[in-house]
Amino acid sequence: MIVTRFAPSPTGYLHLGHLHSALIGWLAAREGQGRFLLRIEDIDPARCRPEFEQAIVEDLHWAGIDWADGIRRQSEHLADYRAGLDRLAALGLVYPCFCSRKDIAAAIAAPHGAEGPLYPGTCRNLPRAVAAERQARGAPYALRFHSRRAAEISGPLTFHDHVQGVIGVDPDLLGDVVLARRDAPASYHLCVTLDDHLQGVTLVTRGVDLLPATHVHRLLQAVLGLAVPHYCHHLLVTNDAGQRLAKRDKALSLRAMREGGMSAAAVRTLAGIDRIYKMLPKLTKPAS
Repeated sequence: MIVTRFAPSPTGYLHLGHLHSALIGWLAAREGQGRFLLRIEDIDPARCRPEFEQAIVEDLHWAGIDWADGIRRQSEHLADYRAGLDRLAALGLVYPCFCSRKDIAAAIAAPHGAEGPLYPGTCRNLPRAVAAERQARGAPYALRFHSRRAAEISGPLTFHDHVQGVIGVDPDLLGDVVLARRDAPASYHLCVTLDDHLQGVTLVTRGVDLLPATHVHRLLQAVLGLAVPHYCHHLLVTNDAGQRLAKRDKALSLRAMREGGMSAAAVRTLAGIDRIYKMLPKLTKPAS
């Protein structure tokens, strides 16, 4: 049975790109006689707001999308992420990093990856006593994932993408990503990987811009012994200038379209529902 999900962060109103992704998962689950889930990724209390969560629910209902099993909110499952971090720490795959973003950007030898400057590994081999002393005196730090060590444990890995086929995992693509901070119990990478496993998700549908992150998630799945879903990294919905839609760019929201008098059917058309229907046979048949 196909189990898909839509997992927005309540940091703004949904736009056409969000609806496109939600429709892919919803229609794939419906076509495959499966289940579609809604998850709210509200792990960042500084940016997430309850009014935006309420707007997400209202906009999805207006667009004709429903879901099963209620709503999973990450803020209500911190113990799951803590347990995951503890397991990674026991494997020697987590270490404290005291570098700021400015420090990383200024590092002469900092390599660049799919999302900009990569962490150069400054604190990777910091003596435990030194790290413990800095933590004890309250120095700001993040917990990073030792990606190369994880790759040594897991061996070569792949994942299946319904758009691009079988993809080999590159542990250096995003480097040693942050899994938690002193003021945040877990990051996107850890939360989404554990959530998908715990919710039994079998097909992850999300934009191609998140394809690099899947390399990290596949490593986490391997070392934590988690189930491995299939993926559909779809093309992004863009504006008239060919730019991807984003909340921070104040992309036209579903709410604004609805309040402007557009019908749900018209908005679904703008979100590419015809293109999605053409994709469904590929998404609902077993991968080779």
